[in-house]
Amino acid sequence: MKFMEMAALSASLAFTVTSASAGTTFDAVKSKGYVQCGLSTGTPGFSVADSKGEWYGFDVDMCKAVAAAMFGDASKFRGTPLSPQQRFTALQSGEIDLLTRTVTATMARDTTLGLTSTGINHYDSQGILVNKGLGIKKAAELGGAAVCVQTGSTTELNLADWSRAQKLDLKTVVVADVQEGVRAFVGGRCDAFTSDKSQLASIRTTLDKPDEYEILADDLSKEPNGPMVRQGDDQWFNVARWTLNAMLEAEEYGITSQNVDEMMTSSNPNVQRILGVTGELGKGAGLDDKWAYNIIKQVGNYGESFARTLGKDTPMNLERGLDAQWKDGGLMYGWPLR
Repeated sequence: MKFMEMAALSASLAFTVTSASAGTTFDAVKSKGYVQCGLSTGTPGFSVADSKGEWYGFDVDMCKAVAAAMFGDASKFRGTPLSPQQRFTALQSGEIDLLTRTVTATMARDTTLGLTSTGINHYDSQGILVNKGLGIKKAAELGGAAVCVQTGSTTELNLADWSRAQKLDLKTVVVADVQEGVRAFVGGRCDAFTSDKSQLASIRTTLDKPDEYEILADDLSKEPNGPMVRQGDDQWFNVARWTLNAMLEAEEYGITSQNVDEMMTSSNPNVQRILGVTGELGKGAGLDDKWAYNIIKQVGNYGESFARTLGKDTPMNLERGLDAQWKDGGLMYGWPLR
């Protein structure tokens, strides 16, 4: 067989194999009628389940939004509480369809775990929580201190890298999860607690006297967080990726859960495409053309979700900061729905 013929045959076989595996997760989710999401356990602002098993929070909203895109019903999801050590295995094994629990996108996770980040929905940094009574104002003053850190997370490696660079002799107290870390921190086993700053803000809301604690200004790392899926199913990847972009685009164009029906009559062609008034964007993704309308109507745009779960009027009391829209000095830049 000639070289060109062999090359063509190889390409054909590769296409056949790829096509056969495409859509596996998408089809399975459609078939069972709900999205199974991996969430953190008891993390105020991000994901908390009440006594009835109802989930609330920023990460939960992302899961609800994907459910709204898939089924036109944001309630068609189920949450699986996962520790940092469990989360990747749960996604790899198919126990969950989507990992929305706070997870940092890194090269190693994209290239060695068989997983991939679908986009960044929260820009964070690693910080340090201390009791104000210690009188510490900068992380460099922590020499000799015991610091609690969760195992199985990027924070453990970041702390080691940072303390080595700063030539600080820190005593690391490794904990399995946030709850154990809080007990150790409040109980005096460690002088400080390190994690993503947003998670530290969440932890502080659970303490008996939150005003007695502060998050130091230092940034130990960059922590771009966002949902993850398994590699090998571009159709499912696209649903997760474009769900986030729909929420970002909706905020930029002023489409909210309150005015979305009114905006259906907008003459703006971008708004018309987002809401499915014109075009067939949903069809190409295997979704209803009103997929983005359903997300916005039932969950809200990105800004609404942030304000409701993490914003200044919540116990988390977080500024938008880097999570502001690009036109407002932040990094949130929705890709065009067209």
